Amino acid sequence: MFYVYILYSKSIDKHYVGYSSMSLEERLRRHLTSHKGFTGRTKDWEIVYFESYDDKGKAILREQEIKKWKSKTKILELISK
Repeated sequence: MFYVYILYSKSIDKHYVGYSSMSLEERLRRHLTSHKGFTGRTKDWEIVYFESYDDKGKAILREQEIKKWKSKTKILELISK
């Protein structure tokens, strides 16, 4: 199973879009650990949205589609559905 997910950090008021083949709980745990990446800047990330896929290629395409939006409004619309 593959997941496309959106994280949100209240402290920096930012969303992060990603995909993973590991469980969402494990992926979030890794985002919350200390590292040099974008999500390493803060420790209050929470999963606010996700979609499941059986096919890795479809998950990657969906992640790229959401990232190309570059629109907080459009991401908030998706989350609120």
